[in-house]
Amino acid sequence: MCLLLVAWQQHPRWPLVVAANRDEFHSRPTRAAHWWHEPPILAGRDERAGGTWMGVAAQGHWAALTNYREPSRPRRGLRSRGQLVLDALQTPPASLRVDLEPAALEHDYDGFNLLFGDRERLYYVSNRDQPLRQVPPGYHGLSNGLLNDPWPKVRRGRERLAACLSGTWGERADTPPLEPLFDLLHDDRCPPDHELVDTGVSLAWERRLAPMFIRSPEYGTRCSTLLLLDEGGEIHFAERRFDPAGRVLDTRRFAFRP
Repeated sequence: MCLLLVAWQQHPRWPLVVAANRDEFHSRPTRAAHWWHEPPILAGRDERAGGTWMGVAAQGHWAALTNYREPSRPRRGLRSRGQLVLDALQTPPASLRVDLEPAALEHDYDGFNLLFGDRERLYYVSNRDQPLRQVPPGYHGLSNGLLNDPWPKVRRGRERLAACLSGTWGERADTPPLEPLFDLLHDDRCPPDHELVDTGVSLAWERRLAPMFIRSPEYGTRCSTLLLLDEGGEIHFAERRFDPAGRVLDTRRFAFRP
């Protein structure tokens, strides 16, 4: 993913709401969200490296990853970061947290951020940050920096998610109202230049990468993904895929009880 927005224990009916965009080159082969037989997880699949960017296990725990943008530090052809998500989905969070220390992962993977958890806990780890920590209740955002770095898209996304979940949203619904969440992820507003983050790429690329939803012929938002947990433990998962022009290709919805 390149944008992860999380409402953790902020809504009485839906204690976990995750809204995320995956930005990637359109030429990279990808399979839409589906149930994998081995391991038993629900996720999309990167057909080039075999991993995934976000998913949920049949037992109910989930994980999602963003790359850490550092163009001055060339990629070294290490293990696919998508494998980290698969590892997280095959291991209960309480066990996984023992093995995930940034120092041990720094030499095996290029820069990454990993969020993972279950209905009781939420964890964050990055091999470009301090050791793994438990994330407190609140509205959280993650792009290609560190958790809750004040990038324009992160600030805007957190504000829009909080506004979306306010009022009567989802209070009496048996299934979550997904369209308002998909709508907020489709926000293609580009901030003014003075608000852009300097991550070491050209100004043209900073402008291209700055919106929550990215459109361009070669690189952009490939899909939006929603993950929600209701107060009774049922999980709702939805994925909407887009073409290079930002038009909807299809939407897939899943619901299950771990």
